[in-house]
Amino acid sequence: MGRDTPLRGGPVNPRRTQLYEHHVLNPATEEVIATVPASTPADVDAAVLRAAKAQESWSALAPGDRARLLRRFAATVDGHLEELAQLEVREAGHPIGNARWEAGNARDLLDYAAGGVERLNGSQIPVSGGLNVTFHEPLGVVAVIAPWNFPLPIAAWGTAPALAAGNAVLLKPAETTPLTALRLAELALEAGLPEGLFQVLPGAGPVAGNALVEHPGVAKVVFTGSTAVGKRIMAKCAAGVKRVTLELGGKSPNIVFADGDVEQAAAAAPGSFLDNTGQDCCARTRILVQREVHDRFMELLEPAVHAFTVGDPADPATRMGPLISAAQRERVRSYVPEDAPVAIRGTCPAGRGFWYPATVLTPSSPDDATAVDEIFGPVAVVIPFEDEADAVRLANATRYGLSGSLWTRDIGRALRVSRAVAAGNLSVNSHSSVRYWTPFGGFGESGLGRELGPGALTAFTETKNVFISTEEST
Repeated sequence: MGRDTPLRGGPVNPRRTQLYEHHVLNPATEEVIATVPASTPADVDAAVLRAAKAQESWSALAPGDRARLLRRFAATVDGHLEELAQLEVREAGHPIGNARWEAGNARDLLDYAAGGVERLNGSQIPVSGGLNVTFHEPLGVVAVIAPWNFPLPIAAWGTAPALAAGNAVLLKPAETTPLTALRLAELALEAGLPEGLFQVLPGAGPVAGNALVEHPGVAKVVFTGSTAVGKRIMAKCAAGVKRVTLELGGKSPNIVFADGDVEQAAAAAPGSFLDNTGQDCCARTRILVQREVHDRFMELLEPAVHAFTVGDPADPATRMGPLISAAQRERVRSYVPEDAPVAIRGTCPAGRGFWYPATVLTPSSPDDATAVDEIFGPVAVVIPFEDEADAVRLANATRYGLSGSLWTRDIGRALRVSRAVAAGNLSVNSHSSVRYWTPFGGFGESGLGRELGPGALTAFTETKNVFISTEEST
């Protein structure tokens, strides 16, 4: 796509003034790479009507036929992996290696969800006087509001299981990253999915997003984004008793015990908070290190941070790219003033682009804003702790509870601390948070509900109970 390329991918009217268009920037160069029409409430209303009509025929398909179409969708995505990855590089600034994984993850989600269509089993429950069975009925029209930090995979997290369960999907991508979503909708049609079943509605959150949330024809909202916006969406959904899944903020701990492999923990730490330039709700931005190995850990961490390659996202050697926008860069900068306790600072390219260097802080208090707030950038804090109880206390000293890691060779400690830390996803001697075949979600203000895993499809259904009397009539 060239400069100011207009895109078509949803029900939006291409004959719009600039007021109803959004320029998509390459965050590494600040170049305008596309111009995308923005949806209005009227566009949303028309899309809901189309989706409802398509959903009726889609849910009536035999399970095997629905599964077959989803597998075809996955195969079509598979044939365009490099194209999708390159789009992700240009619109989100993701390193090409990451972007290829993300495109593959969207494909894998579709394949995994397709496998669940014919296994969406109800139950036969023993009762007296008859037979009792349950069915999983689709909800209808589902709205998926995807974020800009992982635009392609997180769009698939909601879309794939919702479609597999027999629903229609309206996907609203973030204003800054609509291109992969629009292309995904085109690929769905190429694969043979019915018109109207999966539509993309680019546009502003307060306009298109709000219209989706408030629309009476939308049965469920799946939102990934900030906790503040998530709370507002939840309140609006409550007015209509509308189902909602929220994946929100995080301030995840990375707990390094003295009995762990300190060398390995230090080597792995940069990837845990610099991946995706720290724009990750699961980023381990609170590094808690047992005091007796604190100095050694810091000695090892510094060269590991400097070795984390920052540069052109299109270069396969790059591991960290730019932040998504100038506004996000200013937010990150606001947490690191001139007198900030900087222990380690990396480098980044000069010139155009929304670059910010890897930064490690050593705040004097665990209550410092940098240790409490979700900065959403390549900034981490290192805080010492005394013993296991102190580590758990510090790990839980946050309103979030999405993810976390701990490093120890003691299996008993690993189990005790994993059970004690209030987070939805924990990893021992690793920083893994997401696998599409295991559940994902948070405690506290990190969200509501779970995505992915074996229960993903049922989250997009209603359970219907049916009793059939077998008593003889007289």
